[in-house]
Amino acid sequence: MPASIFGVLARLGLQALVTYDGQSVFPLAYIQATGCFIMGVGLALKEPFGRFYGPLYTAMTTGFCGSLTTFSGWQVDIFDSWVNSGQFHRGSVRDVVDGITKTMVTLLLSLGSLSFGVHVCKLVAPHFPVLRPPGKIFRYTLTIISVLTYAATFPAYFRLSPNFRHQATAALLFSYPGTLTRYLLSIYLNPRSKTVPLGTFTANMFGTSLLGTFHVLQGIYPPLSPAACSILQGLGDGYCGCLTTVSTFAAEVSALQAWKAWFYVAISWVIAQLLLLVIMGSSFWAGHVREQVTCNF
Repeated sequence: MPASIFGVLARLGLQALVTYDGQSVFPLAYIQATGCFIMGVGLALKEPFGRFYGPLYTAMTTGFCGSLTTFSGWQVDIFDSWVNSGQFHRGSVRDVVDGITKTMVTLLLSLGSLSFGVHVCKLVAPHFPVLRPPGKIFRYTLTIISVLTYAATFPAYFRLSPNFRHQATAALLFSYPGTLTRYLLSIYLNPRSKTVPLGTFTANMFGTSLLGTFHVLQGIYPPLSPAACSILQGLGDGYCGCLTTVSTFAAEVSALQAWKAWFYVAISWVIAQLLLLVIMGSSFWAGHVREQVTCNF
């Protein structure tokens, strides 16, 4: 629970930090690289974490890194390049180039950051002290704090200023449900196939479809009410952002054999873009939905 919340906050904060006029790199590149680097550190520390307290490893990798990185946001960003949703003064060829750039740079950064995280951790891991497993009091206390942390997101949404809802507090409400959905899908579906991790694949495709739908609803004119817009933004940043993941995706690609890895990457990318073509493309070209967000926050 707290790992999901902190992952969302880190993603939103980092995105706000690296979004500015004249930026040289698209904002999601920083987010995916950071999450994959931390995932690499976590993978290298899997054995020590397991000896100390296994749930902390799950919190770091599945919870924090999975919520920090976002597959659905990556795919929607690519599709926005194809359709030039920013209304930049450029030709269709450069729209294609921009989409390919976001595809290749994200893949290279994610896989490279994951490997770099593993490498760095292996260099410093021998210097970490061996910790004794925690007792029952520590484990129960940590569980209670975790539940209370997520419970605090509800008063934060209702009691803090409505201006914060579309920025953060709405996303915090849906962070843990998104992570939990992905975690359960991975447990039940990943063992069913040795070619493609079906759980992560299903989570990424489902989350991408939902995010595309939410973007369509945010582009309806006349726009929705501020409360509805905040909920949609929260569902996109919180639920879809935590349901889909690039860090786990990169770790699975690295673990697969050559042809299986390329097949997993290709089928994930192609199906995600086809889903967005059906959901977002058909809505845009029918003329009833604007490509830019019309929601009033």
